[in-house]
Amino acid sequence: MAVKDKISEHMEVLGSDGKHVGTVDDIGGVNQIKLTKSDPAADGKHHFIPLDWVDHVDDKVHLTKTSSEAMQQWL
Repeated sequence: MAVKDKISEHMEVLGSDGKHVGTVDDIGGVNQIKLTKSDPAADGKHHFIPLDWVDHVDDKVHLTKTSSEAMQQWL
């Protein structure tokens, strides 16, 4: 099963440091995760994270980047 198929709405997204990055709103486009704008970390805006940054998915989405790296580089 592809990583994209394991990701669903409202899953928490964590950096490689275990810190909160955001909450999944939707899979935006083919290769991006759209984060909710209502999440406190989002500053009222939708942000997008490339699927390439996903390390693994269990009950949360775990990234290969730290939370600060992800927030500096999200789209």
